[in-house]
Amino acid sequence: MRYRILTLLALLLLNAPAYAVDADSLMAQSHQVYYYAADGGQARVTMTLTDKKGNTRIREFWMLRRDVADMGDQRYYTYFLQPADVRRTAFLVHKNAAGNDDRWLYVPALDLVKRIAADDRRTSFVGSEFTYEDVSGRLPTLDAHTLIGADTLMGHHARKIKAVPKDPGTADYAYRIVWVDDSTMLPLQEEYFDGGDALTRRFTVGKIETIDGFPTATERTMEDLKNGRKTMISFDNISYTTILKADDFSERLLKNPPAEYTR
Repeated sequence: MRYRILTLLALLLLNAPAYAVDADSLMAQSHQVYYYAADGGQARVTMTLTDKKGNTRIREFWMLRRDVADMGDQRYYTYFLQPADVRRTAFLVHKNAAGNDDRWLYVPALDLVKRIAADDRRTSFVGSEFTYEDVSGRLPTLDAHTLIGADTLMGHHARKIKAVPKDPGTADYAYRIVWVDDSTMLPLQEEYFDGGDALTRRFTVGKIETIDGFPTATERTMEDLKNGRKTMISFDNISYTTILKADDFSERLLKNPPAEYTR
């Protein structure tokens, strides 16, 4: 009997996912899949902002990314197409994995490039419920992770991870719960809690597609449970190749975008 039990345990361990007892590795892999697919890419994005009364506003823009190093520094560029009051506005990020990001905003009405404060990462991204950090990613090493269970979302089996900031001053939440898809490693849902265990924000993935061989969350929503607002972003014209190199992501790009991204 003892031999049969040991054999059964051995078989269970052999068939268990390699990350089943390693929450840190799971979160690092999920971060890589979500933020570092290929060496870069581009997509046309439709952003729908909904207030607590159900009124909506639509914004459209191109977003480009280029990695300098895998799981390291990155370059992001956003060019707004509409509505008219934000058209030609451009946003540039030099993500520095070892420190604060560098960010610039081009305001066409003033023909002005504005440097954004490095500690602005937790403020709203262009008036949405997503923060700058949500867009460029929070480093997994900033949090302590605990595997707390399993669940099923969107028909996908997922692992639930509790992430607690190692330094509370680096986050606007006390902890978050992340659902990581077993098959794609994408985060399917994230719930953010304050120090009183109240749920304050919820991120959900509405659609997953495989693009150029990479699983991609092509529909994402962030809800603010305190103010009743939510933002949904959907991606099309996705490609994991880009004509731009890392060195092309300079301040000059803000005023002189490539023609193919202005229409």
